[in-house]
Amino acid sequence: MLNLKKIALICLLCLLNSSAFADKKPYKEIGAYRVFYSAFNSSFILPNIAEIYGIARGKDKGLVTIGVTLDGKIGGVEAIIAGNISNMLAQRKNLKFIEIKDRDAVYYIAPFEYYNEDFLTFKITVRTKEEDESFPISFQKKFYYEK
Repeated sequence: MLNLKKIALICLLCLLNSSAFADKKPYKEIGAYRVFYSAFNSSFILPNIAEIYGIARGKDKGLVTIGVTLDGKIGGVEAIIAGNISNMLAQRKNLKFIEIKDRDAVYYIAPFEYYNEDFLTFKITVRTKEEDESFPISFQKKFYYEK
């Protein structure tokens, strides 16, 4: 399962090092849960890993990642994730999340497309399997074509 470890590491690094979060935390605390979120160009994913998960790579293709932890524990918990993205013209597209499991790690990814210098708003709802209530996460990021 080395490939799963590689994609988990790449997603974790993108979560922790994203320039979109230079002045704020890349997560939101919801009670005892911490919801990590990030969005980045899909070219950060290695070609062989992208092929395993059917992720399209390209200059105009991105990924949003969501991970939910309980009480700061490493790994993650299962959740129900839904959401959409919208651009500055209020054009909205729904996101289709894929669950990735690797031992104790659980996280979710969703592909999307964008235009050069697109400023996107992400609106996501998260509900853990233990909770009845959904919680909103919202963030914005500007995307550029990768060369």
